[in-house]
Amino acid sequence: MSQTVSPTPASTPAQPGVHNMSPEGNRMFSPNSEAFAPSSAFNDFIQETFALTRRLFIQLQRRPSSLMAGVIQPIMWLLLFGALFQNVPKGLFGGSQNYGQFLAAGVIVFTAFSGALNSGLPVMFDREFGFLNRLLVAPLASRFSIVIASAIFIASTSLVQTGAIVAMSAFVGAGLPGIGGLALITGIVCLLVLGVTGISLGLAFALPGHIELLALIFVTNLPLLFASTALAPLSFMPHWLQVVASLNPLSYAIEAIRYIYTHDSWSLSSIVMQAPFGNISMGLDLLILAGFSLVCLLGIRSLLGRSLA
Repeated sequence: MSQTVSPTPASTPAQPGVHNMSPEGNRMFSPNSEAFAPSSAFNDFIQETFALTRRLFIQLQRRPSSLMAGVIQPIMWLLLFGALFQNVPKGLFGGSQNYGQFLAAGVIVFTAFSGALNSGLPVMFDREFGFLNRLLVAPLASRFSIVIASAIFIASTSLVQTGAIVAMSAFVGAGLPGIGGLALITGIVCLLVLGVTGISLGLAFALPGHIELLALIFVTNLPLLFASTALAPLSFMPHWLQVVASLNPLSYAIEAIRYIYTHDSWSLSSIVMQAPFGNISMGLDLLILAGFSLVCLLGIRSLLGRSLA
């Protein structure tokens, strides 16, 4: 009697395009399988952040009116306020040649601040429409990629607005800083945007809905503007308002950028602000802005951890 001997699975020749059992046993693999591609948690985090950031830019591409309004509005502020005070005697606003030069720093900072304060709205709408829940149940390497994507998007749009304001400021006679000055202005804007974006995202998870977030934005926008040095120097203010403006992080960003506009040469030891409690150098100013951003991000860390858990 003859016997038919069947080859064992291990000795079965591999067929092209057919998934075979691995020698270790239970895991399927293919010569073209992505199991052989190197991957890491960091690479996955970068990929997720890129995808979420790209989604925000796609939304902007479909609704470009929001970016156009964000560029047109500060330019109108610069033109109208600059024209309103164009006959102010030279030297009345410190070392500024004209009010347009004095106002340029305030418009840059307040535009970046307003955009960053609104950064929580897309996340809030994702919460209300259920898209955020889909992200939270997805196998993400890190759910903080949602936060980083929002920060990158807001920083990018703020830099576009800043570029438009700097160009218009040069047109109305405010001058144009050098390459080093422009780089420092970019860094100052990014520091401010990072901290305010963290606050806005924290509010997006803490508040019950977008109505409450919009109400808070409307309530805080103008008081923070008038309680800063955006429209007038500290020397024009009563003492109590000088103290309030010196505690406002917007004032530190404004005064640093204004010093860059009004001085061809600057250094980290340059005095950019004479606060009621002492002189503030450029280096100390940058440290205060960096500390502000760090405190904001650390302050919302536990809230985001609970919300994204």
